[in-house]
Amino acid sequence: MQAASFVNKQRIASIDILRGIVMVIMALDHVRDFFSNVQYDPLDLTKTSPLLFFTRWITHFCAPTFVMLSGVSAYLSLSKKASKNERAAFLLKRGLWLIFLEFTLIGFGWSFDPGFHVFAAQVIWAIGCSMLFLSLLIFIGLRPVAIGIVGLLIVFGHNMLDGITAVSFGKYQLCWLAIHQLGFYATGVNRGIFMLYPVLPWMGIMATGYFLGTVFKLAPDVRRKLLFTIGGFALFLFLFMRWVNIYGDPRPWLLQDNFIKGVGAYVSCQKYPPSLLYTLMTLSIAIISLALLEKVNNPVSRFFTVYGRVPFFYYVPHIYIIHLTQVLLAIAIGFDLHKLSGMGIQSTTWGFGLPVVYLIWIFVVAVLYFPCRWFMKVKQRRKDWWLSYL
Repeated sequence: MQAASFVNKQRIASIDILRGIVMVIMALDHVRDFFSNVQYDPLDLTKTSPLLFFTRWITHFCAPTFVMLSGVSAYLSLSKKASKNERAAFLLKRGLWLIFLEFTLIGFGWSFDPGFHVFAAQVIWAIGCSMLFLSLLIFIGLRPVAIGIVGLLIVFGHNMLDGITAVSFGKYQLCWLAIHQLGFYATGVNRGIFMLYPVLPWMGIMATGYFLGTVFKLAPDVRRKLLFTIGGFALFLFLFMRWVNIYGDPRPWLLQDNFIKGVGAYVSCQKYPPSLLYTLMTLSIAIISLALLEKVNNPVSRFFTVYGRVPFFYYVPHIYIIHLTQVLLAIAIGFDLHKLSGMGIQSTTWGFGLPVVYLIWIFVVAVLYFPCRWFMKVKQRRKDWWLSYL
């Protein structure tokens, strides 16, 4: 019955499963942000532990996989629309809606700051801008293969811009921060915009995903083999280019004093903005996973499908649940409310070890399961236009 529902709805089960997996893993990173007692970068090989390193590193797969799958889903859903103007208009409206939510509802969930002193441009901002870019490419009449070429040119070429810095643009430096450089732009006293997700590489990832969507129009056995080929080649390219150590990531790989640290150094690629090697590392595994999940249908896959079918409905509440849980727990153990600000408690004495972090993560995911399953069934029954925006 479950498999038949995917066929009737013309959905690809592997896409929903993989999207659900990355949504669940994503919550682990956000729980770690709010509850961990670690005061340093978990990827710092001079301080971290293998489990802490893995806890942070595995979440690197979430954003690029989700953005790529957004491009895939855009192709599959928009191919049903009659004209390019309809496809472009939908992406335009969807992109603007996501950007608006990033700096309002979502931003407040992260900060609990009614004054909105700092606007954080994060993954929803990047997805919204990428949809605007994809809308433009469709509007000017580019076919999926041409859109894919544009996307690949951006993904493979944007690291050539690493030497350009925002300060060289003077009063227009915010433009470069938004396009290609992580940074904070002050707009006043204790006010500003934190550009965590510069958009150019993410635009390339979504455009590439849009072209990848054409693969899912092929027969299952054919696309499975093709996905293995594409993913395997991308993984080989990552391993080779990382070893050569010439281009593709601003942080060269350095030899370490033991094997575990060596592996850690090899896979520590820049996420903000996502380098070519970071993109190849994460998306190669994601594409191979799509092939491996092609024929999977069991209780575990159906569990992840629930989150994968309603990702935005899951995303917004999970931020509020995590942040509210942190505040309530902090109050319960005696923390002063004045220490609650920004992304959470600003205190070196706050936080818990990884076992507690993992338990809270499981709690957050479990709390959202039944609401997500309910909304998934609502979307299956109804076709109201507004449901496509949630």
